[in-house]
Amino acid sequence: MAPVKRILSLYIIREISSLFLLGIIIFTLVLLMGRLISLTDMVVTHGVPLADVSRMILYLIPSFLVFTIPMAFLLAVLLAFGRLSADNEIVVIKASGVSLVQMLPPVIFCALVAVLLALGTSTIGAPWGNSAFKELTFQVLKQNLTATIREKTFWEDIPGVVMYTDHYEEHNQTLNGVVIHDGRSLDLPMTIFARDGVVSSEPGSQALQMSLHNGSIHMAGADGLYRLVHFGEYIMSIGEKGNGAVISRNEQDMLLAELQSKIDDPGTLAKNRTKAVVEFHSRFTFPFTSLVFAIIAVPLGMQNRRAGKSGGFTTSIVIILAYYVLMSIVRTLAERSIAPPVLLLWIPNLIFFCVGWFFLRRASLEKTISLSLLKNSMRYFRRAS
Repeated sequence: MAPVKRILSLYIIREISSLFLLGIIIFTLVLLMGRLISLTDMVVTHGVPLADVSRMILYLIPSFLVFTIPMAFLLAVLLAFGRLSADNEIVVIKASGVSLVQMLPPVIFCALVAVLLALGTSTIGAPWGNSAFKELTFQVLKQNLTATIREKTFWEDIPGVVMYTDHYEEHNQTLNGVVIHDGRSLDLPMTIFARDGVVSSEPGSQALQMSLHNGSIHMAGADGLYRLVHFGEYIMSIGEKGNGAVISRNEQDMLLAELQSKIDDPGTLAKNRTKAVVEFHSRFTFPFTSLVFAIIAVPLGMQNRRAGKSGGFTTSIVIILAYYVLMSIVRTLAERSIAPPVLLLWIPNLIFFCVGWFFLRRASLEKTISLSLLKNSMRYFRRAS
């Protein structure tokens, strides 16, 4: 029996692995399509080198993998067991003395591999990619400054900064009728109004400067703090001299050590500390979704013997939507300090694990799992779209 189980385990792992890799590629490309439009515009309109755009795409991929790895694994298990059930291979396997529970170890093994991949991506890959993407975007902006600013248009190419100008002279880089919202400081965002200004950059530096004249600065902080400053000339710097850029970085751009440092810093505002705590714990809770999906996908996949691949894809979309809606709810509650984030963020995994265990129990007892709820949910999403 041992050789049979070993062969069966390798067979299931091979089935899941091929579909898993294919799912990662498909889901990543789907998510990337939303960014490709703006990236293509940078090449066509602003003349950004294709090599720089390719690097931007590379930096974006880790942040997408955080989501696509669990999605792809869920789809892979659903399709793999759906095919085994459709070809009556599940019946043959059970007839040979192998129960449904004994089929789980190779699935759990694949799930643990997916968890490790997602953990590495969420804790290291995504923060690195987000920071590198912002830094490269800023470098490209500096190199193509005159081609990016447009008059009577909200200009958002600088992360954390939104600018509007009534008139822009490209040959001497002068601005007239300037409005700038500087949100790089979450604790004290600023809105700047200026009659005119000049944009400049220093060679060999990552600093971008805006020399603004005859205007005012409006600052709004916590606890109703408000300041108004009038100026004759104001130099606004973005970045710093030297090799390092101080581009605005939010919690998604920070490594675990940086998040922990922000949490421990007594000078951090309570609201920002809560966001850092939520982000810190979500780096661990979300990757374990693959393990939960393994439990719920096996019995559901066996129910799709007639629907085939379309049924597996439909089921995976419904489960993913339900999970992300629930995760968004608990994340919002955690950011509002309704309960400790470490408890709230594990609730979706716990709920889906219990549902999966219930389905698995029914499938092992040869009882039918009703998919009417999933089908009705899918009809609802189709009507809504």
